[in-house]
Amino acid sequence: MTPKSPSPDSPRSWLLLGVLVVGYMGVYLCRKNYSVAVPLLQEEFHATKEQVGRIASAGTLAYAVGKMLLCPLVDRWGGRRCFFAALGMVAVFGAAAALAPSLGMLAVVYALNRFGGAAAWASMIKQIPPWFGPKNLALALAVLSLSYVFGGAAAIALAGQISEWSGHSWRAVMSAPALLLIGLLGVCVWVLPRDRRAAADPQSGETEGFSWALVGGLVRLRGFWIVAALSFTLTLLRETFNDWTVDYIKTTGGAQLSTGVAAFLSTPFDLCGAAGILFTGVMVGRLGPKGRTWLLAGHLLLLAGLLLALPRLTPLGLGVIVPAVGLVGFLALGPYSLLAGYFAVRLRGPKCAGTVSGIVDSIGYFAGILAGSAFGWLLDSGGYTLGFNVLAGVCLLSAGLACFLDQKLSANAST
Repeated sequence: MTPKSPSPDSPRSWLLLGVLVVGYMGVYLCRKNYSVAVPLLQEEFHATKEQVGRIASAGTLAYAVGKMLLCPLVDRWGGRRCFFAALGMVAVFGAAAALAPSLGMLAVVYALNRFGGAAAWASMIKQIPPWFGPKNLALALAVLSLSYVFGGAAAIALAGQISEWSGHSWRAVMSAPALLLIGLLGVCVWVLPRDRRAAADPQSGETEGFSWALVGGLVRLRGFWIVAALSFTLTLLRETFNDWTVDYIKTTGGAQLSTGVAAFLSTPFDLCGAAGILFTGVMVGRLGPKGRTWLLAGHLLLLAGLLLALPRLTPLGLGVIVPAVGLVGFLALGPYSLLAGYFAVRLRGPKCAGTVSGIVDSIGYFAGILAGSAFGWLLDSGGYTLGFNVLAGVCLLSAGLACFLDQKLSANAST
């Protein structure tokens, strides 16, 4: 028997939110484990960083396409069943990575993994608004964003241990986490309640679910284009650190630093990012439009300065680099967490949350394709100094966009 939906803002609402967080963490166990496999793949196949980066680019492209194709189905079929389907596909193709005979086939299997998981985030965004009132919705969505932060940290830590236990086998690193995801899927099926469908607003003429009229109305909003542009730049930044942080720390630490230790030392990016997400979520609910503008733009300006300084800090060793990577996570993930969550719901409301979230996310992940092979090419050409300088420029552009974000969303709300 499917459990009933909870009363808004009840303790059970927060419990169910926690179940979604843990379930989505399972997706990351089969996703960010790839970053631990990167140095192992380079060694196994004698590949360049650009060649290995193509796997990440293929996965990100599949993820972006999946967002476009699958997320509108979430508004039609409901968040609960689409969430289960997404977790199941990730588990299947995550396990299948162990059978890949070459880098090319691994890229195909990893791309199918990412495509299957593309609907998971929108499926959660779809389920949450009926569980919370307006007062707690922003905080609830910020807590939901902790799923990919803690999931990323857990994935790195688990994959690092699997690397050590398996004698540094990339096949074990890529496939073993799928077993845990299968268990998490069982918990979600048992606990999560049936979707509560939002009633259509007869005055708006809109119905629940995907429609081309919804897309047409969305692209006419100036606020949408600012959110989309920020999704493009900040996803590029986030995906770059997701894919390359372990390699950066291992490169800095030298040959004596094992992949497992490098993976562990990369976790401050996600753990400090979690603090940044909560801080940003709380502050957005308390500040007015100008305060929110200063908050987001200030984060991104500080981040640009830190990225410019990061290559100069490298000679100081891991004692400085590891905290600096954590600060990058704090400054970057707070603004990023708002885009396909809080701002997506503000743009068109809960009944279209799956579609809007998917579109915003997919635009970002088309940019994230560059985090694989293109950033790998930068590293082969000029090392991490060139790579971080380019990312600093991306942050400066993002800070400029953030200055106009809340103004345009306020304008949308008044029209």
